[in-house]
Amino acid sequence: MAQHRPHTTVVLAMSADGKIADFRRSPARFGSGADQAHLEKQIAASDAVLFGAGTLRAYGTTLTVSHPTLLQHRIKEGKTPQPVHIVITQSADFNPEIKFFKQPIPRWLLTTTAGATVWQGCSEFEQILVFETSTGTIDTTAALQYLASIHITRLVVLGGGQLVASMVHSDLIDEFWLTICPLILGGTTAPTPVEGQGFFANLAPRLKLLAVEQVEQEVFLHYQVQRTLD
Repeated sequence: MAQHRPHTTVVLAMSADGKIADFRRSPARFGSGADQAHLEKQIAASDAVLFGAGTLRAYGTTLTVSHPTLLQHRIKEGKTPQPVHIVITQSADFNPEIKFFKQPIPRWLLTTTAGATVWQGCSEFEQILVFETSTGTIDTTAALQYLASIHITRLVVLGGGQLVASMVHSDLIDEFWLTICPLILGGTTAPTPVEGQGFFANLAPRLKLLAVEQVEQEVFLHYQVQRTLD
């Protein structure tokens, strides 16, 4: 790792044309039961889950660990039944009535000074983490270093595309699990796994394919981010 931080894995399902939602940015529910089980397995193996406010607004909820075998395995390892679910957002502007705030999970907020003010004195979040750059944006690198210092060693990143892009740009992603689903969404404004400004081809991060698995009509791709050329 380039710095002391958790091992990070992006887990996303996308259409065959590389979209993680339609042009209206509706909740992406096109993954199969196998994809749902795969996602739950990845979450169960983590110490914490990280996702942006846009993802939270779209779904209004998060995926919890419910399979008895996965729960039992976490308990055997001395972990809590659910990993910490961390929302990363600058504004922290979302509805406190959504289902997410009623789910039996540890909820943390990673935000700016301004975002923390919105939820100060409220009970919805067990912890509010403020890591801010000199320009008033979230210092994700510092935040991940802090998570490592409190023994969060495995972090699953669930999107959206802007969050993943910023983390890729800062070299904060180690692996990708991408599920290719059998549909075409299209749309120039439909979000992709990695948004942002993009990379020139000669400077683009390179991946090493670790595994390919087909389950019925879906393909599961496991990539590792390469930091040195082989």
